[in-house]
Amino acid sequence: MTAPKVRLVGDNVEVGVYPFPQALEKAEELGLDLVEISPKADPPVCKIMEYKKFLYEQKKRDKAMKAKASKVVVKEIRFGPNTDDHDYDFKKKHAEKFLQEGAKLKAYVFFKGRSIVYKDQGEILLLKLASELEELGKVEQMPKLEGKRMTMFIAPKTKGK
Repeated sequence: MTAPKVRLVGDNVEVGVYPFPQALEKAEELGLDLVEISPKADPPVCKIMEYKKFLYEQKKRDKAMKAKASKVVVKEIRFGPNTDDHDYDFKKKHAEKFLQEGAKLKAYVFFKGRSIVYKDQGEILLLKLASELEELGKVEQMPKLEGKRMTMFIAPKTKGK
């Protein structure tokens, strides 16, 4: 630390601006560490505390935040441009199950060889799927042709809405 004065905070300490050596002395009197909290402040803010305990608490907080963060699962369903009704219904049931479980759905039509001439059929198929899954999810990305694939994303509707 190079600052001549620091703002001191902490338990059992009178908050104020102190010369650095005096702040260090106060920390040693209490048997604790002088920890720099905000180095960019003018003067820098230091807190008198137990450094190991501080690190432990911080690690615990980070772990709790990580546990709360939800991981987004993306499930895929593949169609052909000429998928018949039975196969379509079968795959639609799977799509419903995925959305109810809270997973995102990536539905795509794969065009093999010359079947690319049926891209309008593929788009109709994806839009039909989107309209039938309207109660369970909302379309994040409308059908978009990328190379030999026409892809559409559907996100599950939150339970609160």
